[in-house]
Amino acid sequence: MRVDAEVREWFGNAPRLPDVGTVHFIGIGGAGMSALARILLARGRDVSGSDIAASQTIDELRELGARVTIGHFAENIENASAVIVTDAIDLDENPEFIAATKKDIALIRRSQLLGQLLQGHRVLAISGTHGKSTTTAILGQILERAGFDPLVVIGADMPGYHGSVRLGEGEFAVVEACEAYNSFFDIAPEIVVLTNVEPDHMDFHGSIDNLFASIEKFAQSASGSPKLIYCKNDPGACQVARSVADSIAYEMDDALASSMSLPGVHNAMNASGAVAAAVAVCVDPSVAVEAARFARAPLRRLTHMGEIGGVDVLDDYAHHPTEIKASIDALRRQFSNRRLIVVFQPHLYSRTQEFMKEFAEALSDADIAVLTDIYPARENPIPGVSSAVIVERLENLSSTCVYVPSRRLLPREVAKIAEKGDVIVGMGAGSIADFAPSLLDELERRSRPLRMEVWSGGDSAEREVSLLSGRMVAAALKRKGYSVTEADPAELLLGTASFDRLKGDGRPDVVFLAVHGTGSEDGGVQGFLELLHIPYTGSDVRASALTMDKAETKRRLAEVGLPVPKGALLRPGDPIPTAPIPCVVKPNAQGSTIGLTFIDDARDIPAAVARAFKYDRAVLVEEMVDGTEISVPVLAGEALPAVEICPASGKYDFEAKYTMGGTKEIVPARISSVAEQRAREYALTAHNAVGALDASRTDMIVKG
Repeated sequence: MRVDAEVREWFGNAPRLPDVGTVHFIGIGGAGMSALARILLARGRDVSGSDIAASQTIDELRELGARVTIGHFAENIENASAVIVTDAIDLDENPEFIAATKKDIALIRRSQLLGQLLQGHRVLAISGTHGKSTTTAILGQILERAGFDPLVVIGADMPGYHGSVRLGEGEFAVVEACEAYNSFFDIAPEIVVLTNVEPDHMDFHGSIDNLFASIEKFAQSASGSPKLIYCKNDPGACQVARSVADSIAYEMDDALASSMSLPGVHNAMNASGAVAAAVAVCVDPSVAVEAARFARAPLRRLTHMGEIGGVDVLDDYAHHPTEIKASIDALRRQFSNRRLIVVFQPHLYSRTQEFMKEFAEALSDADIAVLTDIYPARENPIPGVSSAVIVERLENLSSTCVYVPSRRLLPREVAKIAEKGDVIVGMGAGSIADFAPSLLDELERRSRPLRMEVWSGGDSAEREVSLLSGRMVAAALKRKGYSVTEADPAELLLGTASFDRLKGDGRPDVVFLAVHGTGSEDGGVQGFLELLHIPYTGSDVRASALTMDKAETKRRLAEVGLPVPKGALLRPGDPIPTAPIPCVVKPNAQGSTIGLTFIDDARDIPAAVARAFKYDRAVLVEEMVDGTEISVPVLAGEALPAVEICPASGKYDFEAKYTMGGTKEIVPARISSVAEQRAREYALTAHNAVGALDASRTDMIVKG
C-alpha cells in the first residue's frame, strides 16, 4: 500500500509534465496507467514504459508506438524527461524509481498526471466505495449519445473504448475518482457524483472518520453547482452530503431498473446516478434514460465469458462484501433456479482482515463458494489473515465451500465439480481475471480424447531398459487410439526440455510411468508429478518409496503374517555378517536384479557387498530360498494368475531378466492349485500392506 508519508515526501509538490521528451510509465500495463499512456500517445508524445508481465494491453500500447520493457530495470529511464509512478509499486525497491531520483528526473504520481491532463475540461468525477467504474461508463455513454464527445477515463477496460479510455475531444471529462491513498485530491472536479460510502482502504485512512473527512473535502472542492450529486439510498453518501451545502440527491429509478440491459439492482442504482449527473449538465432526461437503458458495463462486471456443456462462466470485479452480495443477487435474478458457484480471490491482506466475517456472510449466498489465497498487491502477509479463515467461517455457517490455495489450480479443481446447468463466476480485483477463460479451456478438455504421455528413461542404472519399456507402452497406447507423446524425466529435470507442456491447457491428462529404478520407482518422479498436479499410473509417493526399500517392505509383510527370507541389512562400515550358504547379496533400494550377486562361497561375500554398495547406501544379505520362482500381479484389486519364472542359467539376475530368451515366463505357473490360490492371497495381502494402487507385482518362491 502507499502510505501518507510517501505521498507527502515524494509527491507533495508535483512538477509539471515537461512539454517535450519521453514520458516513462512504471507499471504501464495497469488500467489507470495505460489510459494515461494512451492519452499522451494520442497527443503525439513519446511514451515508454515497463511492467512485470506481458499482456494484451502492452501489445496494444506497442502498436500505438510505446516502447515497453518487461521487467523493471534502471536503464529503462535513461532517456526519460518524466517518470510516472503508479501507487502499486514499492518506492523503496523499484530500480527505475530509485534511478529516477538519482537523476533528478521529474517524478509524477499517476493521479497527478491525470489531474494535469484533465485541465481545460469540465470534470465530472465519480467517487464511492462501489460502482465507480460502471457509473463512469454509463455517464460517458449518455454524454456520447447526447453529442458531447466526452473524454472518459475508467479504472477498467471498456468494450468499444481504447482500453480504459475514450479519447473524446468535447468539453466534458468523466473520470473515476478513487479515495484510495487520497489520489482524488489531484483532480479538480466541477461536479462529484458519490455512489456510496463504506469502510474500505482503511490501511491508508486509519479510521472511518478519516475516510469521511477525505471524501467530504473532495466533494467540497468541486467548482460547479451542484457540487455533489449523491445517492439518497446510501447512509454514507447522505452523511457526506450533510457537509456539502450545494448538493442534490438521486434515488433508484424503478422504471429504469425494469428495462436495463445490465443485470442487477446495483447497476440500476449506478445508472440512476449517471442519469442524475447528465441531467445536471443539461442533458435531456429522456435521452439520458434511453442511453442508460442500453448502456454497456466495463469488462469484469458480470461479464459473460462463454458457455460449454451447459455451464455458463462469468467474470466479475467484486472484491468488497457489499459488491459480492450485489453480484450474487444479480446472478440469482438472471439465472434463476440454477446452481451458483462463486470462485473468490480476496484482494489485500488489510481488506481481508477488515471484512473476514462479512466476506463469509456474503459468500454464503452462493451454492458453492470456492476460495483461493489472497492477492497481496504490495502488502506483506498479516499473521492470522488467510482465505482459510474465511473457509472456516463458511463451514460454521453450514455453507458448501472449497479451499484451493493456489489460483493456478482453480480451473482444474472447479472443472471437477462443475455440472451441466451450473453458473460459475470468478470474483476479485487481483489476478483472478484469468480464471474464467482458463476454466472454459478446462471444461472444453472434458470433451477431448484422453491425452497420454509416456515417461521412460530417467537416470537410474535401468535407463536403457526403461527406454525400451516406454517405446513398447507408447506403441500399444497408439494402437488403442490414444493421443500419445513421449518424454524422458532426465531431460525434463536435467536437460534442455521445457516444462511448458506440463502446465496449462497443453498438459497431458495422464502420465504413464514406464521409468525404472531409483528416482523413478521410488516415488521421486511421482512426487514431481504431484507438485504439477498431473495424474499418473501406478502407486503414490508413499507406496513407491516403501516398496523400493526391500528391508522395510519385508518388515511390513512380516507384520501381516507373510513369510519373508531371513537376512541382515548393512550400512557402510558395518561388519560382514555370517550368512548361510548359499545366500544372496543385493542393494536395498534398487531394481530387483540391479547389483545382485548369488553366493555359493562365503569368501565371495565381501566382494559382493562392495559391489552392491556401488548402487546404494544399504545392502541386504539374505538366505537363498530354493524352489520355483513365481510372480503374481495384482491389477485393479484382483490377483491375476501366477507367472512362473524360468531363467535359462538357473539364476534370475539382470542379464537373465532383460536379455531376449534369457528367461521363460510360463502362465499359468506349474504349481498346485492350492499353491496357486495361496500365492494369489499372499499377493493381495502384500499389495494392501504396502498401500499399493492400481498395479503391483509380488515375487515369491514356492517350496515343495
